[in-house]
Amino acid sequence: MNQQYPSQLLERAVQEFATLPGIGRKTALRHVLYMLRQPVADVERFAEAIVTLRRDVKYCSSCHNISDDDVCPICRDHRRDATTICVVENIQDVMAIENTQQFHGLYHVLGGLISPMDGIGPSDLQIDSLVERVRQGNIREVILALSSTMEGDTTNFFIFRKLEPMGIAISAIARGIAVGNELEYTDEVTLGRSILNRTPFNG
Repeated sequence: MNQQYPSQLLERAVQEFATLPGIGRKTALRHVLYMLRQPVADVERFAEAIVTLRRDVKYCSSCHNISDDDVCPICRDHRRDATTICVVENIQDVMAIENTQQFHGLYHVLGGLISPMDGIGPSDLQIDSLVERVRQGNIREVILALSSTMEGDTTNFFIFRKLEPMGIAISAIARGIAVGNELEYTDEVTLGRSILNRTPFNG
């Protein structure tokens, strides 16, 4: 039975909140009612932050991480080890690894994993740009830091086959992370150790 709302404006707002991941209609209603209790200026500031994010955010031209500029702060940081690239699935994984403070190289965000069941192939990901970064030289090691899932393993193997002829070191994070786990939900200590204890990837 659908809940009856006293206002179409309220119902529309609830419908929009309910489109967010993990937000059901009851939780959406709580969020909307909370917003109604806030000063108009606070709600406008909240809405403007979301609109500005969507309109103005950029993706780094080198690693594809989110950035305010064409090149992200990590890629611009000359203190980072520019000879090592850590390959991750998404932006959340960059944030998770950075929080460990155990990795000081650069990143490459694929934007997903190869998943034929979901219609996602290699051409839908930032794999060609990774190959091009390595081809341009100065890269000594690529660390494959993808989730321990079937999709993650498939993507690891595909990238390995692409990079193997280039003669660089290719490693994978240690399997301290349980099979089936996603990086962003792994605790920082385990994730940090998995980076430090990475092992050669042999396909």
